[in-house]
Amino acid sequence: MTAPDTPAMLWSPSPERLKRSRLRQYMDWLARERGLDFADYDALWRWSVADIEAFWASIWDYFEVRAHKPYTKVLGRRDMPGAEWFTGAELNLVDQILRHEIAAKPAILYASETAALREMSWADLHGQVGAVAAYLRAAGVKRGDRVVAYAPNTPETIVAFLAIASLGAVWSVCAPDMGLASVLDRFRQIEPVALVAVPSSHYNGKLIDKGAVLAEMVAALPSVKTLILLPGESSHSVPQGVTVAHWTEITAKPVPVQVEALPFDHPLWIVYSSGTTGLPKAIVHSHGGIVVEMLKMMALHNDIGPDDVFHWYSSTGWIMWNAQVAGLVTGATIALYDGSPSHPDWTRLWRFAGEAKLTVFGGGAAFFANCLKAGVKPREVTDLSRLRTIGSTGSPLSEDAYAWIYRELGPDIWLMPISGGTDFAGAFVAGCSILPVYIGEMQCRCLGADIQAYDEAGKPLSDEVGELVCVQPLPSMPLYLWNDADGKRYRDSYFDVYPGIWRHGDWIRITPRGGAVIYGRSDATINRYGLRLGTAEIYRAVEELPEILDSLVIDLEFLGRDSYMPLFVVLRPGLTLDAALKDRINQAIRAAVSARFVPNDIFQVAEVPRTLSGKKLEVPVKKILLGQPAEKVANPGTMANPGSIAWYADFARQRDMAQGAA
Repeated sequence: MTAPDTPAMLWSPSPERLKRSRLRQYMDWLARERGLDFADYDALWRWSVADIEAFWASIWDYFEVRAHKPYTKVLGRRDMPGAEWFTGAELNLVDQILRHEIAAKPAILYASETAALREMSWADLHGQVGAVAAYLRAAGVKRGDRVVAYAPNTPETIVAFLAIASLGAVWSVCAPDMGLASVLDRFRQIEPVALVAVPSSHYNGKLIDKGAVLAEMVAALPSVKTLILLPGESSHSVPQGVTVAHWTEITAKPVPVQVEALPFDHPLWIVYSSGTTGLPKAIVHSHGGIVVEMLKMMALHNDIGPDDVFHWYSSTGWIMWNAQVAGLVTGATIALYDGSPSHPDWTRLWRFAGEAKLTVFGGGAAFFANCLKAGVKPREVTDLSRLRTIGSTGSPLSEDAYAWIYRELGPDIWLMPISGGTDFAGAFVAGCSILPVYIGEMQCRCLGADIQAYDEAGKPLSDEVGELVCVQPLPSMPLYLWNDADGKRYRDSYFDVYPGIWRHGDWIRITPRGGAVIYGRSDATINRYGLRLGTAEIYRAVEELPEILDSLVIDLEFLGRDSYMPLFVVLRPGLTLDAALKDRINQAIRAAVSARFVPNDIFQVAEVPRTLSGKKLEVPVKKILLGQPAEKVANPGTMANPGSIAWYADFARQRDMAQGAA
């Protein structure tokens, strides 16, 4: 696939924007302190990937990373996986955040479907973090223990995370909209000793009682000895068999934070990114890797600093929640919203942006697409005079959405779509405040990220679509996957196609301008509204129904169009897929996984195509549904049921004809 003509330029930085750009200030520092003078961003990026040790050392020095012990070597080992960063250094992410504590501005702003805008001061943040940490320490939680949360996007959840991190314990969180089965698939793997949980939550105008779920969760996690209940009401009794404490009592009096000095590669959190088979991957990231990656990303690429009010709409189940918290590393005030972005309508988040006086507002690409479709005019519903930056991620942002943002928010807005992943808690391609914005295109490859588009033979492509790969290590790449002692699952997940080179699973084109276009997933992982999920989790939910013999789910991402996720089911002989069964299937997915992963359509099929070894042919079917010839993507000689593929090819043809007629 070759590139189109040069796209239209929508924005370029003003002289004032260039002057205040944090990236520009960093480049001036490099010239002054290192004698490194770069003519433009491309030259800077090329240096950052040609000499990764010097680049990451500059990040450490420029941002004056707080360390209890200095490092002796930037890169002790370059292997990928297995790189060893900042050997000998001891630090803690919490130090990097609390260093910004001042009384002049709040640390956190917060609103929800039921709560008006309120603020948390830096002093309150510090005192509550210290109080929760002291309680957990007294309860026996120690360095390396896992503490999990079933919690919404509120200040209390951030306090809990920072308290746990300050102890050197390891954090992991699931959003309350996740089904119990999916939560247990994650938490059981890591054997947590304590649970922070909300007894009820609000979403889309409804109060959702979580008491029964919590009781089942505690019963299914025998390693949990302590339960901290966040504020909220429930009609169910407190779960039995654990020590129960209430958040308001724990945090009634402030306590100074005692921060543990930790090795650079000490585990910070465990996040989850599902493959197509087995349990979700439990990915472990380090304190140090997250500190330096987030400083680079938030300050240099997102241009966020102490004067900003930063919001990225997210649930706690998405890596953008972690990125939202990382705004605190720059000294910015972060603004949280908990609830549906469309309740009571699609203007709600824009009104929140005005109330909180946001300077930086980010969301999933699907949010902006829905605002466009709903005819939202943000500047007519609120005062957005302080807003200067819009961020987008989760899936490709359509050209129509680019145009809508500039039409409705004005020509001075800097739009910075980014693309990265839960897997390494960062971005590969992102914004650049000193470069123009072209419609449909992300501005640049990130500093220190040696990103290429590879063909099937592992050769770099220029201005053509290929596999997104990273050919050199990054500090925030996973330390390891939990319960993967020999590292096999880690290697199989990211290094199976190109040994020693990270394959991310996205289609990418690097443009002649140094920007990038992402064309969606190149594997079978589902990317739904910015949340990635393995197909295995949906199969477990669906195939537990007695009517279902087999199933196949495909997530189709189209550049410039909404994604489309059909589910194909094989029923027991004599049964027919009717409205009642469709409803039962959807309810099963809602309960076990999440409402976010309910399919667009469900179809009855005779067979699911499988390999001779029994593996579902998800990727070949996906390619067929995206328009590729069946004979080029599926080899009948390797299939257990080669005749099955014809149905999907015919389905793709009929769907294309129907769309063409429309």
